[in-house]
Amino acid sequence: MPGRGKRSRGGASLSARSRTRQSDRTRATRRKLLDAAKRIFAQDGFEAARLEDIAAGAGYTRGAFYANFKSKEDIFFALFEEWVRERIESFTSAARRHTDPGEKLVSLRTHYAELATDRRLVLISMEFKLFALRHPEAHARLRSRHRRIRASFGKLFSEIMGALGRAIPIDYPAASACLGAVSQGLLLENLLDPKTLSDGDVRHVLGLFFDSIFQALPMQASRRAG
Repeated sequence: MPGRGKRSRGGASLSARSRTRQSDRTRATRRKLLDAAKRIFAQDGFEAARLEDIAAGAGYTRGAFYANFKSKEDIFFALFEEWVRERIESFTSAARRHTDPGEKLVSLRTHYAELATDRRLVLISMEFKLFALRHPEAHARLRSRHRRIRASFGKLFSEIMGALGRAIPIDYPAASACLGAVSQGLLLENLLDPKTLSDGDVRHVLGLFFDSIFQALPMQASRRAG
């Protein structure tokens, strides 16, 4: 009986190690597919990209792709969620470095102006937005994600401005949407002609735009009717 107990514990330990190795392999496969999708989407465009090329770019077959993602749209949303999560974490981390709300706002301004650097994701995101506008299911899914993201950033800005006793002339989710739209538009122009609109120009204009939203009136004076 004791012998069987030892073997049972050993078997359970072996099974746990096996599950851990399998989980590690699954995560590694998924990571390679995501990286390949990002490259292929940026290179060929979202609609022209093929699942076979994404799978091959990661060193796998279509079977491996479908074991991890349902469709091309599904892997895009996985990339999008990952990118958004990183942005939210970086903004939150920048704000947490300070206790004074004024310093928090200055930190977020600097962070916003410096963060807009991932040109490939800008191109992928803009292509997918055009795709989503022509496909109702993708449109609804993307709209839902964007609303959640804008609410997260809006909450952060609202807390800081509330602590300052100030407000802004538009809703906070709308401000978040505007910040993202201007950032993407400027980065696209920079990609098209970096001699006319340099990286430094992009950062400077982003800072000015941030100021135009958040240099607001006292809270009582800036509230809109209704």
